[in-house]
This record gives sequence, C-alpha cells and structure tokens, in this order.
Amino acid sequence: MTWQMADIWENIAAAIPDKPAIVDGDKRYSWAEYEDRAARVAQILADHGLKPGAKLSIYSYNSAEYLETQFGAFKARVTPVNVNYRYLEAELTHVINNSDSEALVFQAQFAPRVAAIRDQLEQVKLFLEIDDGSGEHLDGAVAYEEALQNAQPMPSIERSNDDVYMLYTGGTTGMPKGVMYDHKSFASALLAKGFEMREMEPPTDASSFGPLVQQLHAAGATGRSIPACPLMHGTGMWIGAMIPHSLGGCVVLFDNSHFDPVALWQLAEEEKVTDITIVGDVFAKPMLAALDDAKTAGQVFDLSALQMMGSSGVMWSTEVKRGLLGHLPHMAIVDSMGSTEGSMGTSITTVENIDIDQTAKFEMNPTTKVLTEEGKPVAPGSGEMGLICNGGMVPLGYYKDEEKSAATFKTFDGVRYSIPGDFATVEADGSITLLGRGSACINSGGEKIFPEEVEEALKTHGSVYDCLVVGLPDDRFGQKVTAVLSLAEGASFDEAELNDHVRSKLAAYKAPRAMVLVDEVPRAANGKAGYKAAKEMALERLQVPA
Repeated sequence: MTWQMADIWENIAAAIPDKPAIVDGDKRYSWAEYEDRAARVAQILADHGLKPGAKLSIYSYNSAEYLETQFGAFKARVTPVNVNYRYLEAELTHVINNSDSEALVFQAQFAPRVAAIRDQLEQVKLFLEIDDGSGEHLDGAVAYEEALQNAQPMPSIERSNDDVYMLYTGGTTGMPKGVMYDHKSFASALLAKGFEMREMEPPTDASSFGPLVQQLHAAGATGRSIPACPLMHGTGMWIGAMIPHSLGGCVVLFDNSHFDPVALWQLAEEEKVTDITIVGDVFAKPMLAALDDAKTAGQVFDLSALQMMGSSGVMWSTEVKRGLLGHLPHMAIVDSMGSTEGSMGTSITTVENIDIDQTAKFEMNPTTKVLTEEGKPVAPGSGEMGLICNGGMVPLGYYKDEEKSAATFKTFDGVRYSIPGDFATVEADGSITLLGRGSACINSGGEKIFPEEVEEALKTHGSVYDCLVVGLPDDRFGQKVTAVLSLAEGASFDEAELNDHVRSKLAAYKAPRAMVLVDEVPRAANGKAGYKAAKEMALERLQVPA
C-alpha cells in the first residue's frame, strides 16, 4: 500500500479527470491536464539525469508551474526543495547547495539573482526558466513551457513510501534547515485532516483517494481554495494547496508578489472560493480593513461561498477574528498551532463561540503533550510551564544536521516527539495556551518573558497596528523588554498610555521599558516575525550597544 504523493494525485486525476484542479489567472487546468503537465515535467527531469532521490529547488511566487513542478518531482521520485523568494545571494546559495539540488526551476524575474550565484551552485545541471512576462532571461536556461510541450509524459513508475519530502525552514536561529519527512508518515497524517473536517473516514492508501473524491464531488462537498500566503512555506502549501487537492478540490492562485487584500476578496468573489489560507494578523488585519471599507462604501463583496479561513504559524488575535466573523458570520475560522516540524493543536472559532475565544489557546492534538524538560507531563491547571511535544507527524530529522536533529526530535517512554522549542501551559480543561518560542524568550532580572504575550497585549490597543517585542542589553536586568511597533492609520503614539495598557493586562515587569516606532514591522513573506531585524532596528534607534 503506497502513500507516495504522486500516486495519490494520479489516483485523484484518474477518478475526476474533467474536474478543475488549478486556476492561475487565465490558466485553467483540469485534473487530467494537471497530471499530464506534471508527467511532462517528470520526463524533463529524467532527461536531464535526475534520478530517484535527487533534489530540485523551486524559486517562484505562487504559480501553476510551482504546483506542476512539485507534482512532477514526486512522479520522478525527486525531492522538491522550497526556496524563499526573499532570500539574497548568500541564503539562496546555501539552500540550493545544502540541499544538493541538481536542478533549479525559477521564474524569469529572478534570473539576475540566479546569474549572480550561478558559478557557486555546485551540483545544478538544469536551469529551467518560467516565463513570467518580466523580460528577464538567464543565458543557457531551458524554457519551461517550450520544454514541457516538447516532452512526452513520463509513464507512471513504482514509487516508495520511503521517498523523502523536504521543506526548508528559516527558524529563529542560523541558516535555513531542511525538515525531512517520508511520504507515508507525512501524507497519511496531513491529508487525513481534510476528511476528518468533513466527518469522513480518512483514506487508507493512495488507491482509496479516487472513490472518496468521487463521493465528495457527487455531494458537492469539494472546495475551491486560495492559498493567500506563499506556497514556499508549509502553511500555504499544506493547508492552502495539498489538503484541498487531496479532497479533489481546485486551488485558485493569487498574485502574492505583493499583498492586495481588495484583490484577494475580489478573486474569492469571482471564483466562488470556499477556503482561504492566510498567516495570522499580518494578513487578517488588512483583509478586515478591506471588508470594513467595502461596507462603508456600500460595495460589499459576495462571499457567500466562503466556508472557512485557516491560518498557522503566527498569532491571530481574537479581536480580528471577531471583526471578520462580523462580516462573514457563516464562516468558520480554523487556527492551527504548529511549525514545519509538525502540527500540535487547533482552535475552531465561529459566531457561536467567539465570545469565549482566547488568543493563543488551542485544543491539543491527540498525539500532543506538554512535558517538562525532564520529560514529565505538565498537570492541567497547575500553571507550570512546559515544552510542546508533537508525537504525530514527526519528521525524520533535519537534512545533514544530526546535532540539531538530536536536539529537536527526542524519544520519551518509547514515543518519538518533535520539540521545536515552543512553551505552553495546560489549562484545567486540557487545552493549551501558547507562550512562545524559547529561543526568543527575554530574561529580565531572572524573569522569563515571552514576546508573544506582550505583543498580544499591545495589539489589543486600538492605536497599534503591528508589533514585535525583543530583549535589548541592560546593565541592571540583563535584558529589557523593548517594543518595535507600527501605528494604525490616523493613530497617535502615546508611550505612557500603551505602557499602562500592557500593565492592565500583564504583570508590570512584562511591560516594555522602551518603544520604537517604525513604518513597518519586519516580517517574512509568510508573516513570521523578523525578530533579528526588529532587534537591529531597536539597537540602532535607541543607540544601545549590542
């Protein structure tokens, strides 16, 4: 019984060949067309000497070609590697070389950056260039669409559950690392989630997906999903694309080279989208503002088809959820707690329970535990802090980094856990409250302060649009809590008032002892906090020696 991802997509394509699979602007592909194009990509890879187990880097904004290339790589038993399109030369070179990539598929607009590092790419023998209308071109690169049209579709081959799926993650320290999964443990855990949400028995192997998606289409229960966040990150790819595709749905792609919330809502309206995947407040706040503006202007979007908005990886505050549900009361909000190293918990918010919703509070997955550093369970309601340990979808490890793998993936009482470093408390009802990542924790006068709880307190003040909290060197306390924040439109900055606001919600020692006002708080393309850049801003602005 196989769980290899290409086998799954092939079974779905055979079951519903004429149903829509991808919408990307003027490009509209059925499942049969999606499968055919991916098979041609697979043949291109084989023709250029990529054998099973080889690696291929994808350097692209959200596009049909991104998904085709990934599917084609799976078909050829090649491991696709995500490349962050915001990376500069050193980071690009590291990911492509560290992953041992033998091919690079890239959008033409990135050709100048690829040209700058080309001589440093140790193993790349195929440069496959996607024409994006930018007019850029890398000398010697193979034209993606021309090669695809000239290739014959690769026949389906025998594949293995042990084939490797890998996603590079930036983390909070060091250069990006490749998180490795085998296809069986990854696909069987991740793709079951969509069926569970629909109260269906999950698939048992690749061959069982076909009949299940036929049932879903017959019942009108498949979806149309927009991954508004990048496919190069787990949230966009896993929640926004892979899970909808596993249900026989259609992925509607949105231009994510810059985030335009009005364009997003317009696309959702035009395509009758059922699901939108975002990353926390950094996406949700401007989306809410666009809905508010549309209502004021009397030009409300028709979003009656929208059933769910999902997020993972970044704080999504209750106040913003409440605002969205005010416009879209028929929708459910699914907020997942997790990282590239695994999923740990979920909260589902609707108009029925928004009044009891709490930011950063989640229901634990059955395989999740909160353990002390000695591996002892934290008692519910004790107030004791512990590390969140995911025992379900656990990676094989970090690619070529045994030391980091040993520190992150540990075994307690015969069960292997993923422990990326997130701390939490366990409430009396068994739910967990996320405190934050230990590596970002501030130690001020011996007290541990997690940036996320201070950020959440600040963001409940109407004048604060976004913020990050960092620790700066302090002669007396070791570190001092420092907020780097941007203001809501039309708001004024009153540091004393903001400090009083935080003190009304948290212990006084957690209140910022310094604040730095910026035009835009630094974040990655997926919305994740740019703590290093925020700290550098604060050090420079406050003239504090590092």
